[in-house]
Amino acid sequence: MRKRMRFFGSLFMVFGILLGALGSHYFKKILSAEALDSFEVGLRYLIYHGLSLLLLSGIEFRFKKTKKLVFYLMLWGTLVFSGSIFILSFKVLLPFSVSWLGPITPLGGTSLIVAWVLTAGSFMKK
Repeated sequence: MRKRMRFFGSLFMVFGILLGALGSHYFKKILSAEALDSFEVGLRYLIYHGLSLLLLSGIEFRFKKTKKLVFYLMLWGTLVFSGSIFILSFKVLLPFSVSWLGPITPLGGTSLIVAWVLTAGSFMKK
C-alpha cells in the first residue's frame, strides 16, 4: 500500500505542477476569470491530496484495511473531484456538453471527506 500511495501522491504532484504552470501561463489567456478560479480549486485539491498520500504512506493505521480504504477514497475522490472541475472549467471551449459532470463533482468531494473522517477515526483509536 505504501508504494501505491507514494506513486499516486507523486503522480498527483507532477500533474499539479504541470497544470499549475499551464494555468498561470497559458490557460490564463484562454479561460474566463471564473473558469480559471474553478480550475485553481481543482488544482489545489489535486496538490493537497498528492501531498496527503505522500504523508499518509509513511503513517501506520490501526487497521491495514482502513489505510487501503482511505487510499482508494482519496485516489478516486481526487480524480472525480479535481478531474470534473478541470473539465467543467473548459466547458465553453469543448464541442460537446459536459454539464452532466456538475452533479458528479460532489461525489468526489464526499469521497474525500469520508477518507479524512476515517483517517481521523483511525488516529483517535490508535
